[in-house]
Amino acid sequence: MSKKISLPEEELVHALRNHEKIAIEALYDMYSASLYGIISRIVIDVHTSEDVLQETFVKIWNSFSNYSAEKGRLFTWMANIARNMAIDKIRSKDFKNQLKNHELENNVTFIDEQKNTVYKPELMGIKNLVETLRPEQKSILDLVYFKGYTHAEAAEELSIPLGTIKTRLRMAIQELRKHFN
Repeated sequence: MSKKISLPEEELVHALRNHEKIAIEALYDMYSASLYGIISRIVIDVHTSEDVLQETFVKIWNSFSNYSAEKGRLFTWMANIARNMAIDKIRSKDFKNQLKNHELENNVTFIDEQKNTVYKPELMGIKNLVETLRPEQKSILDLVYFKGYTHAEAAEELSIPLGTIKTRLRMAIQELRKHFN
């Protein structure tokens, strides 16, 4: 087993800007588990989650010129890309058709694979932070950020006005930011 590559964030950003081979290797070694956790929480299907993870790394590599350290941390930028790619995938026509086309005999295997996919936000320390939120904030955060719901879908799911969803979500994010700033 080869040793995992880890670089300080500043060096990693520099290597990514220069498209150095070590950058993509370090990026994968350092962040693949966390990004996969974000993706698999939204997509659920193991194989599709792995595909989205690969697509996410390609997008990070190809669009790195859009990253700005002044706007936020590297992980936050990458997590947003992973989340958006996962949401795009589950909203895509291909994905919806794929779900409809599962043969009955494969459904048991598909369900078993879904149940074995475990997202562990505690490894990122987020679970404990989210637990500090009020229940109404936690439920909205879970739907929007971890399950890929739009604000409108979350409002419909929770039977509360869209404006309330947006306000509670903003308050939850502000509360979580206190732990990082």
